[in-house]
Amino acid sequence: MKKLLIARTGIGGLAIAAIAFTVVGFPTTTSAAPTGCPAGNFPDLSTSVGAGAGYAKPTISASCAGNVLTVKSNGMISYPFVPKTPNSLKAQEWVWTIPVSPTVAKSTTAINTKMGTIGFTVTGIPIYGPMEGSQPAAEAFGDPIYNGILDSCGGHTGPASEYHDHYLGLDVQCNLTQRKVLGYALDGFPIYNSVGCLNVGCTKTAKFKSGYIQTAVPKMNAWSSYAFKSKQKGNVLDACNGRIEPDGSYGYHATSTFPYIIGCYKGTPTTQAGRAAGPMPQMGSAGGGASGAQQGPPGLGGQPGQPAQPGQPAPRSA
Repeated sequence: MKKLLIARTGIGGLAIAAIAFTVVGFPTTTSAAPTGCPAGNFPDLSTSVGAGAGYAKPTISASCAGNVLTVKSNGMISYPFVPKTPNSLKAQEWVWTIPVSPTVAKSTTAINTKMGTIGFTVTGIPIYGPMEGSQPAAEAFGDPIYNGILDSCGGHTGPASEYHDHYLGLDVQCNLTQRKVLGYALDGFPIYNSVGCLNVGCTKTAKFKSGYIQTAVPKMNAWSSYAFKSKQKGNVLDACNGRIEPDGSYGYHATSTFPYIIGCYKGTPTTQAGRAAGPMPQMGSAGGGASGAQQGPPGLGGQPGQPAQPGQPAPRSA
């Protein structure tokens, strides 16, 4: 078994009106996909300044056993906490398990009704999809980036006091700037930055972009405000916001525009347990209790006044 213990560090940021996306090139000596246990992709951030006085310091571990990568994290950020929602910040108990060698599924799996975790960063923070919950009503299921409710690293806290990312900011304080692999989706495929290799030796690179086009104001119902257009020129990613890498493996790429991280699962998402599998708590629930019946996104697994789609976590509210 190969194991690595790490933590996070950085400096807090301000509200995101227009997010700067820093592009970091890949080393020319590194192949497009990691081989073997990817525990080495999780940076050592033991000198983290943490969220601030009175907050627990971030902890994370990554280990492999056979074809399973297990990542454990207390979900604490490594940079000073800047509140962007009414919710506080508290340590969590996150445990994620994904395959070391994932495979592309026969069909993709939609995430447009998935209000919980769809992946995690190499810095131990859960990744949520590109929309919010049903509250406030004026921004129901809207794009949190468009609505300016994220810090400069692309995250904020939810009703269970859990910090999570909707966007992967590459400012220095976010501790992702120098990373090629920014995180992993729950199907096991890596999430790279926006720069991808064009050959196996990675001597040639290019910046990749999302294939989604904004069709309406995404203040509400984000998924209904964007459409994927496959016939575009240039280095355009697929509907899942990824591509086949030069070595034949699949990888997602974080982008500066919708869906920002993942558009759908290219592989088969693994079933999680414990906190990572639980439904999102409803707005105002004390101590992050179980969610009640909340409205689902219109036309996306739930109509107004209807519970979320069975088997999916109920929508969260910022």
